[in-house]
Amino acid sequence: MSASLIHFITAYGYWAIFWLIFLQEIGVPNPVSNEFVLLFSGSLAFTGLLSFPFIFLTAVFADVLGAAVLYVVFYFFGSAIVRHKPKWLPISEKNIEQLKKPLSKYGMGGIFLGRMLPFARGYAAVAAGLLNIKPVKFAMAVVASALVWSGGFVTLGAIFGKYWIRVANTAGGIEKVFLAAILLTVLLFIIRYAVAKYRSRKK
Repeated sequence: MSASLIHFITAYGYWAIFWLIFLQEIGVPNPVSNEFVLLFSGSLAFTGLLSFPFIFLTAVFADVLGAAVLYVVFYFFGSAIVRHKPKWLPISEKNIEQLKKPLSKYGMGGIFLGRMLPFARGYAAVAAGLLNIKPVKFAMAVVASALVWSGGFVTLGAIFGKYWIRVANTAGGIEKVFLAAILLTVLLFIIRYAVAKYRSRKK
């Protein structure tokens, strides 16, 4: 994480955390991943610069609001947007199509799972909007995923905050390690889910 970004978060606190998470949720790229921003934000609670409950709520709210914006836009205007395929749209039609099937089949569970995949979080909200999944189901799944995902990373950042200074100079490497850990966790979750579904069908 660059020194300027660290300064931005420490200087503007909750507003910086909100905007960094919200903008990336709606598809605006950040210099570093949201996961790393969440971890660093959580570590600020350990230092006493910010309050853990407010960091937690800010991160979850930004996550939910970003997903809600994508969902609403594609719920009402998705067909027209996809049909015209504007060049500015930073969304892959292929990725959307891949998510439509599990979302339409599993509903809330499909949305939750999609929101737990690092590279599919935004696509899950878009696909849910295109499929016109009921707002209540979408909201419940998104809030649950935000509490687990964003809230979880903030909590990890607070727990391991004392190690932040030691690893600050190797942030790029640490970010890759965190990303690998995320992917491994998601892979194990998918395998367990698939095995459980397979066993239930055999019964």
